[in-house]
Amino acid sequence: MPVYCYRTAEGEVIEEVFPMGKAPKSITTESGELAKRSFSAESKSFPPTSGWPLECLGSGVSAHDRGKLEKELTKLGVPTQVSADGNPIYTDANHRKKALKARGFVDKSAFI
Repeated sequence: MPVYCYRTAEGEVIEEVFPMGKAPKSITTESGELAKRSFSAESKSFPPTSGWPLECLGSGVSAHDRGKLEKELTKLGVPTQVSADGNPIYTDANHRKKALKARGFVDKSAFI
């Protein structure tokens, strides 16, 4: 079931779960305060924080070129550690995006 967001007069956002199409326009909080549905809060998304650092096999190089890749990424302004196998290790989604862009790579599955 989808999660719907409601905002109180003080700006507190409350998440509630309702069947699709059954969410009311407003709810009453546990403290008795009225909270109206907030479409802007529902449209916000945040990048995942779990799964980082990420060793990327797809943008790796051969093991003997790992030093060249580290130097190249540092020179391009995106210092990146490279594993002994030649795979870049990205610290977060933004770091990954910058490093891939600096090398001219596009990851269509990541929407970057």
